[in-house]
Amino acid sequence: MKFLVCNTYEEASQEAAKIFEEQLRTKPSSVLGLATGSTPLGLYRELIRAYQLGGLDFSAVTTINLDEYYPIAPTHEQSYRYFMNENLFKHINVDPAKTFVPDGQAASPEDESVSYDERIKRLGGIDLQLLGIGENGHIGFNEPSDALRMDTHVEVLTESTRKANARFFQSIDEVPTHAITMGMAGIMTAKKILLLACGKNKHEVVKAMQDKTVTTQIPATLLKCHPDMTLICDRAAFEGR
Repeated sequence: MKFLVCNTYEEASQEAAKIFEEQLRTKPSSVLGLATGSTPLGLYRELIRAYQLGGLDFSAVTTINLDEYYPIAPTHEQSYRYFMNENLFKHINVDPAKTFVPDGQAASPEDESVSYDERIKRLGGIDLQLLGIGENGHIGFNEPSDALRMDTHVEVLTESTRKANARFFQSIDEVPTHAITMGMAGIMTAKKILLLACGKNKHEVVKAMQDKTVTTQIPATLLKCHPDMTLICDRAAFEGR
């Protein structure tokens, strides 16, 4: 595991963008695994800037998002489809038909989960997977548990995760109780993984990533087993202050 500590969130976002830019220059038709939440916003701004300056082309790219609330409409301002459209897709030259997010309105979320894994296989897997990390160590919506699912699946969100996400809704009562999330196999089979962790509230999970312990109670620690994983954090996450 490569570990990079940056002084600021902005610097961490710039370093993450360099990894994405190198990936696209090496393989313009890359399959990019993307994440939502506040952490990747700086990275997305850097990628938009690089595109607008003419140095980055997304025309051959396919994107696969980690997860989506369930149930939720794609037009809902807190859906992850809406998030991606507003914060990245509409600002770059990616083909909308090649941007995939789990269907938060699927009649059968279980069938949608199976179809999502099949799509990833048809695409030949994910070349570069971006991840954020929850305060409880979840990645995607793979929550701490005695056992973790390998496949894309419907996850019951923990109270701590719903509370953490309540700031985006008018109240916690509006936060969905379930999500469709890529499982650990989909994440771990990505050729490269980039994990971003910023802010002092991520200090404990960043600290847990620095030893040789792996536990399903902190799902992100399983990433230590990946052969090409980079963790980028800011000093606040590293030092806890």
